[in-house]
Amino acid sequence: MKLAKIALLLVFGGIGAQAFAADETAQVEAYNAAAQADIAHVVSISEAANQCGAVPVQMTYDDSTGARHVVQYQVMGSGCSNG
Repeated sequence: MKLAKIALLLVFGGIGAQAFAADETAQVEAYNAAAQADIAHVVSISEAANQCGAVPVQMTYDDSTGARHVVQYQVMGSGCSNG
């Protein structure tokens, strides 16, 4: 019985790793304000670095056809103080 549990863990762990690897295949695109963005679903947005100034962040999204995209753009970092 213990062997069956280990086998199931390995199978499901392998499926999860493959799904994670599939997310990593999307090529990072630079943001283009002139282009019409087809964003059907935002998957994730990376956090801004703890620096004062413009820092890159990445947004992963699915378009209306289900294709996954990653776009990189600049935001103000979270390390600026107001005083």
